[in-house]
Amino acid sequence: MRRTRSTTRKNPLTRLLAGVAALVGLVVLGVLCPAVAQAESPGAQATGLHISDGRLLEGNGNDFVMRGVNHAHTWYPGELQSLADVKALGANTVRVVLSDGHRWTRNSPEDVANVVAQCKANRLICVLEVHDTTGYAEEAAAGTLDHAADYWIGLKDVLAGEENYVIVNIGNEPWGNTNPEGWTEPTIAAVKKLRNAGFEHTIMVDAPNWGQDWQGVMRANAQSVHAADPTGNLIFSIHMYSVFDTAQEITDYLNAFVNAGLPILIGEFGGPADQWGDPDEDTMMAAAQQLELGYLAWSWSGNTDPILDLSVGFDPNRLSSWGQRIFNGANGIAQTAKEATVYGGGNPGDTQAPTTPGTPTASAVTATSVTLTWSAATDNVAVTGYDVVRVSAGSETKVAASVGTSATISGLTADTAYTFAVYAHDAAGNRSARSATVNVTTDEGGSTPVGSCSVGYRVVNEWPGGFQGEIVLRNTGTAAISGWTLGFSFADGQTISNMWGGTPTQNGGTVTVTPASYTSTIAAGGSVTVGFTGSRGGTNTAPAAFTLNGASCATT
Repeated sequence: MRRTRSTTRKNPLTRLLAGVAALVGLVVLGVLCPAVAQAESPGAQATGLHISDGRLLEGNGNDFVMRGVNHAHTWYPGELQSLADVKALGANTVRVVLSDGHRWTRNSPEDVANVVAQCKANRLICVLEVHDTTGYAEEAAAGTLDHAADYWIGLKDVLAGEENYVIVNIGNEPWGNTNPEGWTEPTIAAVKKLRNAGFEHTIMVDAPNWGQDWQGVMRANAQSVHAADPTGNLIFSIHMYSVFDTAQEITDYLNAFVNAGLPILIGEFGGPADQWGDPDEDTMMAAAQQLELGYLAWSWSGNTDPILDLSVGFDPNRLSSWGQRIFNGANGIAQTAKEATVYGGGNPGDTQAPTTPGTPTASAVTATSVTLTWSAATDNVAVTGYDVVRVSAGSETKVAASVGTSATISGLTADTAYTFAVYAHDAAGNRSARSATVNVTTDEGGSTPVGSCSVGYRVVNEWPGGFQGEIVLRNTGTAAISGWTLGFSFADGQTISNMWGGTPTQNGGTVTVTPASYTSTIAAGGSVTVGFTGSRGGTNTAPAAFTLNGASCATT
C-alpha cells in the first residue's frame, strides 16, 4: 500500500545505472532465451491457473489476462464490499493486501478463507499478497520472504483446492534499494519452500528496488528464479511508478521478458505525478494491451496520500480522475477485461441479459451537472452494475458507471441540451437493451449569488509545460458546509492532470471540483486545501473567479 511510497528519484546517475543493468539483463535473458524458459512449462500436468509457454492460462487452457486493481484489505477489513464494486466496474482480478503478522495485524485463516470466498462470489481471480516484506534490507520494519513463506504454509488448508481461483504473491516489493542483488536467493528459497510444502498454485514474485527493479536485478536473474520452480508455474511482477516515466523504459522492460518466454505482469502501477516524477501510465496500459499482459492498478481506496485512490472513500460512484482513467479510459478495464472462464466468462453458461432499466429521470440540474436516477433492472443471476451513456447523432459515449441506480454527470456545458440512457450488465458480461432516453438542458448560468466563502489560489511550482497549484477554500459563514462543488475556469488552456483533496472534472477551460471524503465538510470559519498538478502553455494566468455550490466566492 502506498501510504508513504518509498522509491528512487531518477537522477542522471540512477538513469545510467538503470541503463547498464538493463543492458546486462537483456544479455542474460538473450543467452538463456525462450526455449529454456518454455521447457519448464507444466503442460497437461497443470492444476488450475498455470503457466505455459510464458503465458498465464486457466486450467482449461484458456489464456487469462489480469485486468484489475489492488485492495488494501489488511488495513480496511470492513471494506469487503469493495470486491463487488470493482467487479461491477469491470475488473476480472483483485490483488488483496494481507499481513503475516510481522509488521501489521496478521490476517487469520478464517479471514483469508472469507476473502477467497468473496472473490469467488464476485467472480474475481484473487491474487493474495503478504505486504510485510515491503522494502526489506532498507526498511527496518520489513519482514523476510522466508517468514512470508511460513505464513502461506500455515494457510495451506485454506488455499488447497483453490488453484483455479487464487494466485499466491509471496511478498510485496520484498527488497529495497540497499544491495538489491540480495533479492535473488531468498526469492528462490521461498519458491522452493512453498513447492516442497505441496503448493500447486501459480506463484507470483515481486521485483526488488521497492518493486521497480531500476537496477535490473530481477530482469537479469529471472531465468534462474523461474528454473528453480519445478512446476514452472511462476509469474514475475514489476511495479511501475515514477521510475517508468518514458515509453522506451516501459516497452523495453516488458519486451525483455516476453521475448525470453518469461511470464510477467504489471502488478502495481500509478499514473498521478508525485515528488519523484510522473509515470507514463498511458504507455503502461497500451503496452500491456498490445502484449496481452496483465495489469493491476494501485489502489482502490484508503491511501494516506489520496492521490492514488481510484475511488473516493471506497465509493464506486465517486471515481477520482485516476479511477476514471483506469476503469473507463483508453485500454482501461471496462474496454479490455474478460472474466475468467472458470466463472462462465466467454462460455455459454450464463447467456441471459438483464432486463432493461427504467427510463432515467433528471434532478439537481445545474449549469454543469445533472443527477440521473432510474428503476433497477433484474437478472437471472444478478445485476452487477449500470453504464450511463450520452446519445448524440446516433452514437453513444459512456459517461459514467454505477453499481446503484443513480449517477451524477458533471463537466457539462451551460445552456446545452443532452440526451442520456442507461444499460444494465451482469457478472458474465451480458448487457441489457438500452433504456429509454431522457433529455436534459443544463441551466444558463447567468447572474451568480454571493456565497459565504473565499478562495485562495496559488501556483506552488512551475516547470516547462507543467505546474503545481493549490486552492484553499474557506467557509466565511456561521454554519458548516457539508458537501460542496467548486467551480472555476482556466483562461490559457491549462488542464488538470491529477488532484488530491478533491476530484476534478474539466470541459475545455471549465473545471468543477467535488471533495474527497476528508475535505467534504468545511467547518464555520474553517478551510480545506486542494492540491493538483497540471499542464500549461507559455502563460499560466490564475482563474479570475470561483463559485461554491453555484454562489460566487471572494478571492484572496
